Amino acid sequence: MSKTQRVQLDEVVGYFDDLEDPRARVNLKHPLVSVVVIAMMAVLAGAGGPTAIAKWAALKQDLLLRVLPLPNGIPRKDVFRRVLSLLRPQAFQTCFVKWLESLRALATEATAVEQPILSVDGKTSRRSHNRAKGLGALHCVSVWASEFGLSLGQVACAEKSNEITAIPELLRLVDIQGTIITIDAMGTQKAIAAQIVASGADYVLALKGNQETLHNAVIDYIDGQLDNDFAGAPARRNRTSEKGHGREETRIYVQMPLPTDLPGADQWKGLKTIGMATLLCKYSNGEETSDTRYFISSLSMGVKCFARAIRNHWSIENTCHWSLDMIYREDESRIREPHIRENFAWLNRFTLSLLKQHKNKDSVAMKRRSCGWNDDYLLEVLTGTTT
Repeated sequence: MSKTQRVQLDEVVGYFDDLEDPRARVNLKHPLVSVVVIAMMAVLAGAGGPTAIAKWAALKQDLLLRVLPLPNGIPRKDVFRRVLSLLRPQAFQTCFVKWLESLRALATEATAVEQPILSVDGKTSRRSHNRAKGLGALHCVSVWASEFGLSLGQVACAEKSNEITAIPELLRLVDIQGTIITIDAMGTQKAIAAQIVASGADYVLALKGNQETLHNAVIDYIDGQLDNDFAGAPARRNRTSEKGHGREETRIYVQMPLPTDLPGADQWKGLKTIGMATLLCKYSNGEETSDTRYFISSLSMGVKCFARAIRNHWSIENTCHWSLDMIYREDESRIREPHIRENFAWLNRFTLSLLKQHKNKDSVAMKRRSCGWNDDYLLEVLTGTTT
């Protein structure tokens, strides 16, 4: 391990100095920070639960004894299980704030994005339920910074319908000032829009049946203007096309100033524009599909920014959630203890963020395999350095 990595690993350990040890003080053999860092390293290398973490740690004994304080050797499985079950998820996640701030600052500098898109969406770990104990599947709402490849926070809730109460809590955990928040229709709520504006951010919110009156009013207004090819309204349009995976996709975005007589518009804090996005797909077998969605936004007129927000929102599904299911196999996880499954969900999201930050051009799946194969590569990803 290089001297730079040694220094940086000390910094990694330092992020957890304020994490309160939830274990009883009797017979404590293994430092809490070392247990947490080993768990994170093991998840980077492919571990999917406490048993796998302990197995990986035993195989990597020489490395771990060299880089971490482990006065009593490598912890056993029960230690990892006990720590992850006792740590309060919110306290655990809070310890990552300074680390995330550092990663976010570096990503901002590297990408030069002035107003990043933060996408809010929920995901269910489908096999994490325990019917015998009345425990439903874990549903987490998280914030994904698409341009940065960073998961900035998560809040667990009982089921999708509880996202309405989870989203405000989540937005309080993350610094959203100067960003654009995108949320699907479940989170299109007046109080959430007001919270976003009060926090110094903008919003692009999807419309569906849960805001039926507003949804229908926006559809009627836009459709009416479409009939006249927008001759009666200062609309802006943006069109993109791309080919790949056996289909041609055309996206058409339309943004319009908020109509003065739109029913209920005055109840939405900061509302300035409305719009729609249509996705046209033409497949190699001749099949064609079309999907149109409608939105309200606090953004001023600027259709390219509006289109970027809508397009980037789906990256939480296409890059974050897809990676968690296909690479981390999160949907297959049978971890059912409440705190362990939530803490593990956060470890998955945070380590995915670390993999995304690594400059190697390999896929996330290949990077994760490389962490398991090569100790130097693992330390590079963990510390954000290169040798």
